[in-house]
Amino acid sequence: MAAAFNVSGDNSGDPKNVGSPVIFDAVKKPKRNKYAFGCAILASMTTILLGYDIGVMSGAAIYIKDQLDVTDGKLEILVGIINIYSLVGSALAGRTSDWIGRRYTMVLAGVIFFLGAILMGFATNYSFLMFGRFVAGVGVGYAFVIAPVYTAEVAPASSRGFLTSFTEVFINIGVLLGYVSNYAFSKLPANLGWRFMLGIGAIPSIGLAIGVLGMPESPRWLIMKGRLGEARKVLDRTSDSKEEARLRLSDIKEAAGIPEECNDDIVQVPKRRNDQAVWKELLLHPTPSVRHAFIAGVGLHFFQQSSGIDAVVLYSPRIFEKAGIKSTNLKLLATIAVGFSKTIFILVATFLLDRIGRRPLLLTSMGGMIISLTLLGTSLAVIDHSDHTVHWAVALAIFGVLAYVGMFSIGLGPIAWVYNSEVFPLRLRAQGCSIGVAVNRGTSGIISMTFLSLYEAISIAGAFYLFAAIAAVGWLFIFTLLPETQGRSLEEMGLLFGGYFRWRTTLKALKNKEAEEAKEAKNANVI
Repeated sequence: MAAAFNVSGDNSGDPKNVGSPVIFDAVKKPKRNKYAFGCAILASMTTILLGYDIGVMSGAAIYIKDQLDVTDGKLEILVGIINIYSLVGSALAGRTSDWIGRRYTMVLAGVIFFLGAILMGFATNYSFLMFGRFVAGVGVGYAFVIAPVYTAEVAPASSRGFLTSFTEVFINIGVLLGYVSNYAFSKLPANLGWRFMLGIGAIPSIGLAIGVLGMPESPRWLIMKGRLGEARKVLDRTSDSKEEARLRLSDIKEAAGIPEECNDDIVQVPKRRNDQAVWKELLLHPTPSVRHAFIAGVGLHFFQQSSGIDAVVLYSPRIFEKAGIKSTNLKLLATIAVGFSKTIFILVATFLLDRIGRRPLLLTSMGGMIISLTLLGTSLAVIDHSDHTVHWAVALAIFGVLAYVGMFSIGLGPIAWVYNSEVFPLRLRAQGCSIGVAVNRGTSGIISMTFLSLYEAISIAGAFYLFAAIAAVGWLFIFTLLPETQGRSLEEMGLLFGGYFRWRTTLKALKNKEAEEAKEAKNANVI
């Protein structure tokens, strides 16, 4: 996984990268650069592939189980293993994108997923289908890494934080599209319906790959290859001002080891340094500040997945069946409602993220998840122990699922990615984020591949009570260990992290200092 995020180049330790966003945010909010915004959005859309696969497999699994005569044990492995397979693509994405460029890596991701979708659609047995999921998983892994990397490299400072959260937004849109596909093709004969559900995913993957070809290459990659002239043109188009374009060019040149006075269109780039020392600093001999940041960022990714979100999304038809909905059409319609709930709430979170802060949204999100999981577990327990339909319990179960995915999307879903990208020092951010992705996908794979076995062992109500307990531990983790990072520079991050439970004292001191400086500035203006 080390190579997965090294492509961003943000491990340079360049101090000017720290200051640049502040310069443009503090002076005047610039008019949004529509060209850069469009490029970043199109890049983020490649994560639709992961969301589509998650959503579509929830419905296709109903028919695959009967048509291929597979056990629940094999089915849960088939459904969840794409998260493990995606780690292969994630590990290869960094090296590949350094070799052929960011754009062509996104094209490659689309082509690989296209092949995987075709293989799944034409699968004749379980092994064939598993191979198709491996191919699709590699494509998903490529897209999952390279989309946020390209977004961070092409977006101007004024939009970078906002656009980073769109990785999760488009995953949710993909989930919704997968649910809609399930319902649309459920009318076909059973032996064809699931094949169309899986195979139709080839169409958006090719559409996205073609669209990406119309985007510019990442300016950072161009400079890494010594193509300063091309990079300068891209930066001029994707920056909010000529001054920002100049500063971004200067920052990337310094990170690449190119002298400031070197302005030729084609230059020789010095060999990049080995990252071994950085890994030692992150894992073997971290400072208290780095260790705290590592626990906070990676821990947030763990709780994002261990609280059961992928189990609910992937197995929502099975959950609705346990709740008393027997009609396949009604189960698939209910899953579409799940997709709408996730998508609407994550759009709300995107606009609230920089207005009210990370902690309030995280604590509200996790608290809502605890309540909704408890309600869901209770309603399913009542249904399971009743010999007749308990209508209020059925309604409560449906409400519990919708509330749970909504509460997840309003905070924990998008903020885990944003927070993890903020807390590490610049020189360690690439490696820290790569570990976060590995933990996220690995935990997701374990949860989704064991959910059916889990609820058969402790009952479906017991499974959701367990997820609620994990979410409660996660709430305490966030409340005690995670400082508020909104509006804080990377230098201030180093002060906030390292004290563990004492970060509130540091934050209070920073705010008092800011208030004093503001007061002094006001008095100076009056004089």
